[in-house]
Amino acid sequence: MAKTVMGRARFKIQRRLGLELPGLGKAGALERRPYPPGQHGAKRKKLSDYSVRLLEKQKIVFHYGLREAQLRNYVRRAKLSRERTWVDVLVMSLESRIDNVVFRLNFAPSIAAARQLVTHGHILVNGTRITHPAVPIKVGDKISLGSKGLLSANYKQAKERPRMVTPAFMVKDTESGNEFGRMVSAPDPKDIPFTFDGQLLTEFYWKI
Repeated sequence: MAKTVMGRARFKIQRRLGLELPGLGKAGALERRPYPPGQHGAKRKKLSDYSVRLLEKQKIVFHYGLREAQLRNYVRRAKLSRERTWVDVLVMSLESRIDNVVFRLNFAPSIAAARQLVTHGHILVNGTRITHPAVPIKVGDKISLGSKGLLSANYKQAKERPRMVTPAFMVKDTESGNEFGRMVSAPDPKDIPFTFDGQLLTEFYWKI
């Protein structure tokens, strides 16, 4: 029952945003009902400038499975960087998180499922067990599954119905018959797997 309710919630989120977010792990949300949920969902009303920016922020929150406070902390840290625009730095930081990397490697069917694999100790980085989903992966790091992870329902589901194409910043290979991934370059903002307007996010968080 809980899974069914959660599945419905993920469909509603994507319908409200008007696009599918791969990280939610539920495909097909817009196939039959390509409009927001609710009695008047089929009649899209004109959104205010604030609402448009808010929806862009919510794409990040829901796809990566963050709390608002977590995203604000990422934004603050990104704004300290002088290397690129802070939105680029933000996206690169989020794409480097171990839970996202596990998902992008098709080791889990959603970012929430990937986070579960991590927190249960089923993911190894350079042979060391990792249990915190926000750990950043660096160029050269090797990501693999422990013996229990290889037998987990999440990994088996992702293997049977892979959702993602391996991003350009990762490569996959096998060792002793088991898959592993390696980060070969830093994530690029264009690697984000959904339509995203960084300028709108910049405008939403201009006061931070």
